[in-house]
Amino acid sequence: MKTKFPTFRQLLHGAVFMGVVLPLVATANIPAQYTYTSLDVPGAVGTYAMGISGNNVVGYYSDGSSWHGFLYDGSSYTTLDVPGSGFTFAFGISGNNIVGGYGGGGFLHHGSSYTTLNVPGATVVQEADGISGNNIVGSYFDGSSYHGYFYNGSSFTPLNVPGGSYYTYAKGISGNNIVGYYEDPHSSFLHDYQGFLYNGSSYTTLDAPGASTTQAFGIYGNNIVGAYFDSTYHGFLYNGASYIALDVPGALSTSATGIYGNNIVGYYSGGGAIHGFLAIPVPEPSFLALLAVGVTAFLARRRRCHP
Repeated sequence: MKTKFPTFRQLLHGAVFMGVVLPLVATANIPAQYTYTSLDVPGAVGTYAMGISGNNVVGYYSDGSSWHGFLYDGSSYTTLDVPGSGFTFAFGISGNNIVGGYGGGGFLHHGSSYTTLNVPGATVVQEADGISGNNIVGSYFDGSSYHGYFYNGSSFTPLNVPGGSYYTYAKGISGNNIVGYYEDPHSSFLHDYQGFLYNGSSYTTLDAPGASTTQAFGIYGNNIVGAYFDSTYHGFLYNGASYIALDVPGALSTSATGIYGNNIVGYYSGGGAIHGFLAIPVPEPSFLALLAVGVTAFLARRRRCHP
C-alpha cells in the first residue's frame, strides 16, 4: 500500500485542530538562528565579504602584498582588479553590477568593463559602497571632512547627517532608503559612530542597545545589518523594531556588512586571520515543533476517519 504524506496545508490544519496556533504567533519575534559558512579566497591571508545579491557575494582580500576585489558565485572565486590600479576593493553588488574603490576613486563594474566614479570636489579618498538598481551610494573626502553621496547615474548629491557631524559615510541602499554611519562631534570618545537610516527626506539614528559605537552597512527592504561595539564587535540585524546580535561561533569579533533576502554576509576574526562568512537562517525550533504536532494530529485524524 502506498503511503500518502500530508501536505503543508494539512499539517498546518492539524496544528490548528490541536489548538497550537497561538504559540506560533507568540514566538514569531524570537531571533532566528543562523548557519555560518566561512568564505576564504584561496591563498588569501584575509578575506572580507561585503555585499550579496542572489547567490553572488563580493568583497576583497589580501594576498600579503596587495588588495584585490573578488566575486564568489557559490562555487568559485573570480578576482576583480581595476586595470592599472595597485589595489581594488569590491563593496556592493546588485544583479551583475559591482561597485567599489581603487587607487583612483570609486568604480562601477558591469561584468566586463570598469567605469570610474569621481565625485565633484573630492580629493584622492572616495569610494562607491552600495548599489540598488542604477542608484549608487558611497563616501568621499573634500580635504576637510568626509561626506556621503547618492548617485543616480547622472548626478551626485552630498549626504550629511544634520548637527555638525564630522564624518558621514553612506554604505548601503535599498529602494529609496540609505544606511550608513556618522561621527558624533559632541562625543568625548574618538570615532564614536552612530548609524543612520535616510529615507530621502529625514535621518533616523540607529543605536544598538548598550553599544558605544553602531555602524550600519547594508539594507534590504526593512532589514538593516551592521556592527556594534560594547567590549567587542558584534554583527547585528535590525528589523525596524529590535536588534538581533550576530556572532560567528568561536569568533573574537563579527561584522555584518550585506544582506539579500534573509541571507547575510560579513567577516569575522578567528584563528589569527580575518574570514568572510555567509549566514543562512535555519527554521526556528518552535516552527518545527508546530509541524511535528501537525503531523501527529493529521495522522490521528486519518485513523479515526479510516479505521
